Amino acid sequence: MKVSIIGTTGYGGVELLRILHSHPEFDIHSIHSTKEEVAISDEYPHLYGIIDKKMSSIDADKIADESDLVFFATPSGVSSSLVDQFKGKDIKVIDLSGDLRLKNTSDYLKWYKKTPANEAIVDEAVYGLSEWNKEQVKAANWVANPGCYPTATLLGLAPVVKEGLIDPRSIIVDAKSGTSGAGRAASRATLYAEVNENFKIYKVNEHQHIPEIEQQLMVWNSEIQPITFSTHLLPLTRGIMATMYVQLLADWETERVIDLYQSYYENEPFVRVRPQGYFPSIKDVSSSNYCDIGLHVDKRTNRLTIVSVIDNLMKGAAGQAVQNANIMFGLESHSGLKFMPLYP
Repeated sequence: MKVSIIGTTGYGGVELLRILHSHPEFDIHSIHSTKEEVAISDEYPHLYGIIDKKMSSIDADKIADESDLVFFATPSGVSSSLVDQFKGKDIKVIDLSGDLRLKNTSDYLKWYKKTPANEAIVDEAVYGLSEWNKEQVKAANWVANPGCYPTATLLGLAPVVKEGLIDPRSIIVDAKSGTSGAGRAASRATLYAEVNENFKIYKVNEHQHIPEIEQQLMVWNSEIQPITFSTHLLPLTRGIMATMYVQLLADWETERVIDLYQSYYENEPFVRVRPQGYFPSIKDVSSSNYCDIGLHVDKRTNRLTIVSVIDNLMKGAAGQAVQNANIMFGLESHSGLKFMPLYP
């Protein structure tokens, strides 16, 4: 099957190239950018002699005629303008930006401060949290690929939220990300001198992923209340750790909670629930599509601590996008994604 990628100069786009280059079923037919038409290896020298395709301008009719699937690996606010160009065309679309995730377009305007996408397409788009929305993704023409923080957070919270085991007002998420989550555009906040040997909180109670997380939590449990969500910047390139604290409504042992999570994820190849006493680190999932989860019940407070780690560019972006593409086309969800984490 032929695929096209729009937005190959960003980190999410080049990660798609890395995965799809070795995918057994998908062939990279064309790559596109709003920048000048140069070889992608000029932008990313590590691709020299491996992928030397030229980036071409965006022609929606031509892309739809020649490809089966297109990835929008563009920043939020750009995908929304592309939506109308591809509306009604015979091609499947996976959007890696935040432009199709929020069903309430006024929420998008409030949190992203950008013009919302076509409301009809937003309504049609399926939220592509791969482990939980398989059937919807399988039948979809438009998929809104989840954000990186929401992926780690939602995979960690899903079992206890769906089972109604926690106080719906108690969710606190303490999340940390590497600098690649901010994208490739130059920013003072991600300069080496600002990030190195530093650790800082940002967008306090204002991160644009908050409504996305709350939206999906309320799909699972309508009693969920607004969450407390804090984001921090780590002095590393890639990876996310989300540490979540929730109040259990009844007495549970750690072992029983782990059994619950394992029952939910036992058939999911990319979610690994750690044994009792073991907690994942970011390095454990680097450059892979895995999400590793550790759990512990504090018997003194009856709070459950959930630790969820992912690679933000993989499971948090390009890896999950390819996982969704596999599901859309009836392939094994792990097709082209079975490589081990990179260590050390």
